[in-house]
Amino acid sequence: MDWSQYRFRSAWRLDAEPDAVYRVLERPDHYPVWWPQVREVRQTGDTTGTLRFRSVLPYDLVVRAESVRHDPRSRVLEAVMTGDLEGWFRWTVRPSGSGTHLLYEQEVVVRKPLMRLLAVPCRPFFLANHALMMRGGRRGLLARLAAGPAGPQVV
Repeated sequence: MDWSQYRFRSAWRLDAEPDAVYRVLERPDHYPVWWPQVREVRQTGDTTGTLRFRSVLPYDLVVRAESVRHDPRSRVLEAVMTGDLEGWFRWTVRPSGSGTHLLYEQEVVVRKPLMRLLAVPCRPFFLANHALMMRGGRRGLLARLAAGPAGPQVV
């Protein structure tokens, strides 16, 4: 087993229209406005950018992401990452009753040297850190959606 490899899956039920959820998620440059753990997003090209994030553990992760699927019709967003994490992530937005079923999937290998060194003893902390980040993302997304089309001001 590669202790530096992770697979994550988060499924959320949201009381919001699927298209509204998709519109928020398709703008990663706005993530720092509503997702506290996403500290910075810098667009570097039409489909590329650099993201810096941090949850409760005292380290930042920096990745370069490239969009490989941006499909408004199917409401799927997917990107590949390199840097401190190498792999991919995908958002899938589906109607569910009067709301939305949102699925986040991610498969990565940690490349950050200190995290690789601590992969075995700290794995439970890394998993908990990710769970807290996703919890913050869900809360932020719900608040962003509740704010309506204008949403919070993007600086």
